[in-house]
Amino acid sequence: MVERIDGHTILIGLMAYPIRHSMSPTMHNNAFAKLGLNYAYLVFDIDGDQIKAGIDALRTLGMRGSNISMPNKQKVVPYLDKLDKTSQLTGSVNTIVNDDGTLTGYTTDGIGFMKALADENLDITGKKMVLSGAGGAGTPIAIQAALDGVQEISIFNRSNDSQWNNAKRNVSIINTETDCKAQLFDLNDQESFKNEIKSCDIYCDSTAVGMNPLQDETLVSDPSWFHEDMIVFDTVYSPRETKLMQVAKQANVKHVLNGLGMMIEQGAAAFKLWTGKEMPVDYIKKIVFDNKDSGH
Repeated sequence: MVERIDGHTILIGLMAYPIRHSMSPTMHNNAFAKLGLNYAYLVFDIDGDQIKAGIDALRTLGMRGSNISMPNKQKVVPYLDKLDKTSQLTGSVNTIVNDDGTLTGYTTDGIGFMKALADENLDITGKKMVLSGAGGAGTPIAIQAALDGVQEISIFNRSNDSQWNNAKRNVSIINTETDCKAQLFDLNDQESFKNEIKSCDIYCDSTAVGMNPLQDETLVSDPSWFHEDMIVFDTVYSPRETKLMQVAKQANVKHVLNGLGMMIEQGAAAFKLWTGKEMPVDYIKKIVFDNKDSGH
């Protein structure tokens, strides 16, 4: 790293809180080094109250761009100049590109989710998905899956949660802008939650349940809700095996995935937006997968 940094090094950031545990610097800086690119990727503890100042700094410092993670994915939108189509639909951004002071917001989380499945030779087009959560990860996952051909999506979120209105918006967008059929359920309605999971092809938990400090919790604790031929996908990847994944394995579910592949693939999409180059994904996967202590 020291040998690569000089007066021409281009800075890219990650603005979120908390974020010091992120694997993104490892991923991107190793990719830059592998391709001989004079970039550096750093994380910045910035929460919602500081986001405007962070975006102003991005412009002032001439940074090439930044990743955006919770709690800033939706709060950053008003401070950008342009949004790509997916970000317009989702109302959230996880990647900013700075073109000579013009800031464009992109959303690569949904792309990362679909690519992570494809990397495992899993195709959910024409299938039914159950998704818990409608926040910064759940929204782009739902929209991208619908755009990419998932036939039916049942979204579960607690009606007394701050994301309930966002969940309603997601369902409306999916039903009007795509060929997918979406329904919204209250996560407190456990009977509907169970029945929808039993009849789906893929269950995805896009909430923070399962991640520290909720690492001992899961929204689904009964293995009988699952069936062997489905996919269970937890967007959490620290710990590597969440409580949800353990329950799915008790049910002998054939395909149980954490969010590590999604994290790498969404990062690869952002990497190309910033550099115009393809991230060496196989090389990065070996580094990240071998790092047993990696965090979110």
